[in-house]
Amino acid sequence: MTSYMIRRAFLLIVFSLIGGCASFHERPLSPAQTARDFEARTLTNPELRKYLESNLNKEIKPWPPERWDFAMLTLAALCFNPDLKVAGAGWRVREAAVITAGERPNPSVSFTPQYHADPRGLPPWTLTFNLDVPIETAGKRGYRIARAKRLSDAARLEIANQAWLVRSAVRKNLLALYSSVRRARILESEFNVQKELLQGFKKRLAAGEEASFAVTSSAIDLNRTNLSLSENQKITAQARAALAGSLGLPLEALSGVDISFKTFKEMGPDLFSPSVRRQALTSRPDILARLQEYEAAQSALQLEIARQYPDIHLGPGYEWDQGDNRWSVGVGLVLPVLNRNQGPIAEAKARRQQAAARFTALQARVIEEADRALAGYKAALATLKTARSILQDQQIKYKAAEAMFSRGEEDRLSLLSARRVLDAARLASLEALVGAQRALGALEDAVRMPLGGQEAFPYRAVLNGAAR
Repeated sequence: MTSYMIRRAFLLIVFSLIGGCASFHERPLSPAQTARDFEARTLTNPELRKYLESNLNKEIKPWPPERWDFAMLTLAALCFNPDLKVAGAGWRVREAAVITAGERPNPSVSFTPQYHADPRGLPPWTLTFNLDVPIETAGKRGYRIARAKRLSDAARLEIANQAWLVRSAVRKNLLALYSSVRRARILESEFNVQKELLQGFKKRLAAGEEASFAVTSSAIDLNRTNLSLSENQKITAQARAALAGSLGLPLEALSGVDISFKTFKEMGPDLFSPSVRRQALTSRPDILARLQEYEAAQSALQLEIARQYPDIHLGPGYEWDQGDNRWSVGVGLVLPVLNRNQGPIAEAKARRQQAAARFTALQARVIEEADRALAGYKAALATLKTARSILQDQQIKYKAAEAMFSRGEEDRLSLLSARRVLDAARLASLEALVGAQRALGALEDAVRMPLGGQEAFPYRAVLNGAAR
């Protein structure tokens, strides 16, 4: 009977340790393989098509699309961008921490066999079984879970914030590409006009109808425009590479892709400071994340206060002492005599104050950022209005010059000079438009919402896809 009880106790302990254990599966990282996977990414990916159709609520035919607009490129970035995947992984760590916080402490068991060298006619064994069942008091488990859930919510909101930063980078780089492409067209027109002007001045100089200064000045202008074209080519290449990077794609993936710049051709509505502030302070995910972190600090303080009260340990036991059965019930707890958890409580209070200070500081920063961005946006709109008015005047003057040229009242060089002034006005208008779009982007960054008439940013899709 004694050996049977020993074997049974041993097997019970072993199976209790083995049951429910997780197993480890090695997943090595290969830099070469991850590099190959990155280089193989394209905008024709079938998974990307599913992601686009799911979030745009429509079937995309043909596939791949003939043109990629800003909304589609933003979704492609949300699908591929590695920074967003890092934020998603961080949220999953916080989600796992909720499971950890909710776990109850395991009971422990001890088995102590004793052998009597001189049993004096009795069985030689004394077998002792003790069970320790910890019971948490004062709601500690609930406070742990509340804190972990708040931190998980904060990490989830950080995903949304990172998604906006991804969108912001795509917009910034797409605007830079749009600016360089449009600028190239105007500079090419200006180059051709200046080239023809130089030839005309040279003919006049040969006929003695023009001073050499005009030829020299025209040649300098032509060379300057040529240098601007060369510099613009570099800017275009850099903008395309930056756009590919913000999409999470290799540069080759944009080769041959037709990109629509329609979103930058018109400006958004007039905006007012109170509404912009309100949107910034109520909808920015980073502000909401800081608020969740403050609530987590509150729960952490509650947990430390609850730890003033000791947990209870129930210790039922059984002893088989040389044929005699003995049962016992023990109760144990830590006596809060030397300290009442004052140190951890003080630390938790300080962390709550720190979380409150961070929240307040972020709010102040957001208000300043929104006010500054709104002022810049209004000034940029005024500049754009002036530039467009000048461009309109120059278009009227150029049409008048064309009419005079067709009637023989102006020569070719006068018409080319008028065209050169028109190109300068077009370039100034483009720069004003790009400046206004940059200001609009800064304002959108301040409120973390689209303001230029685009569709709402797919925060829900981003958060639902965080578990991928």
